[in-house]
Amino acid sequence: MKLGMVGLGRMGAGMTERLRRGGHEVIGYDRDPKVSEVASLDELVAKLSPPRVVWMMVPAGGPTEQSIEALAKLLVRGDLLVDGGNSNFRDSIRRAESLAGDGITFVDAGVSGGIWGLKEGFCLMVGGTKASIELLKPALETLAPPDGWAHVGPAGSGHFVKMVHNGIEYGMMQSYAEGFEILKSSKLYPAIDLHQVAEVWRNGSVVRSWLLDLGADALARDPGLEQLKGYVQDSGEGRWTVFEAIEEDVPAPVIALSLFARFASRQDDSFANRMLAALRNEFGGHPVKKA
Repeated sequence: MKLGMVGLGRMGAGMTERLRRGGHEVIGYDRDPKVSEVASLDELVAKLSPPRVVWMMVPAGGPTEQSIEALAKLLVRGDLLVDGGNSNFRDSIRRAESLAGDGITFVDAGVSGGIWGLKEGFCLMVGGTKASIELLKPALETLAPPDGWAHVGPAGSGHFVKMVHNGIEYGMMQSYAEGFEILKSSKLYPAIDLHQVAEVWRNGSVVRSWLLDLGADALARDPGLEQLKGYVQDSGEGRWTVFEAIEEDVPAPVIALSLFARFASRQDDSFANRMLAALRNEFGGHPVKKA
């Protein structure tokens, strides 16, 4: 099939290349003229044939909103617009309803696979009408590995499922991180080889996973991870997952604490910890370290 790809960053470029290798014709646009294949969104849309299919891989929030607003003025009734970024599912519901008023179909696609997706395939969780998914099916089957994509429900559901996916990812990553720190901090067994442990856990262990595979690779390159700072950013999905857990009265302590651990990683000398030290000193005379 023929489609346009808006956003040629790491994910968008990888998806574009995988689609082309699968025999699809892809026209790519990026706001960076050094990587863009066309000069504008107008040119991209003009090069497509009805029903036009445009897939966006741009950052969530303002960039996605602006791209949709611009494309909505260029697309016509019967065209299909796909948001493959990590948008909030409530925004996706709103966008689907708004575009439907102009006869433009909207699909929200949760995409997982990262920089490895080009080689391994992208896991896709898509939300939208049955007809829109049928139109998009050739691209979905090329992008995903076998059994690696699913139509999970109406508009918004794709990004909802991807949000929860990322919340689970937070918890898994935090658990690995804490476990390896316990190993590294052992005074009884200070010579434990963390890379060796990661490698043996990859084979037959109940905690084996692709994340562990990646962790083993990182430890092979830098056994003490001395080239990194322990500063961990979050891109929003973990927060949204916690918000939805609160909204639905669902206890999600692991995901919530994993999110808070990321916040803590960004504090070199937090006021909360200074307050803790002050209180221990006040009530018990416990020693403190002066700044």
